[in-house]
Amino acid sequence: MDSFAFGDSPAMADELLGLVLSGKKTATAWAASQGIKGTEVGKREVIKDGAGRERVIIETTEIVPRPFSEVDASFARDEGEGDLSLAYWRQAHKRYFTREGTYADDMEVYCQRFRIVEVL
Repeated sequence: MDSFAFGDSPAMADELLGLVLSGKKTATAWAASQGIKGTEVGKREVIKDGAGRERVIIETTEIVPRPFSEVDASFARDEGEGDLSLAYWRQAHKRYFTREGTYADDMEVYCQRFRIVEVL
């Protein structure tokens, strides 16, 4: 089973994993320039914590490519971060994508929704 950690640091991985485990985070997004990463509806993946330990198995329930500018408030809320607003989502993700060198005003993102299958 494929595995990954959220974010770009151990602290961010732990913070976002905590949101998944609490039920607040049921979605994630990444730059489409990185490819689909083998994700498809029904695929199960393991999420790791900041130390690289496997913590939870998720199953993809939806994967949709869309322009960054067309991510909606519902998806932003499902990401579970900050104040759950679209404004927060855009600001935080613009910073994140800029750090990883993928941000562009016209960029496309993959928007993935998932459910927890098992806490490890």
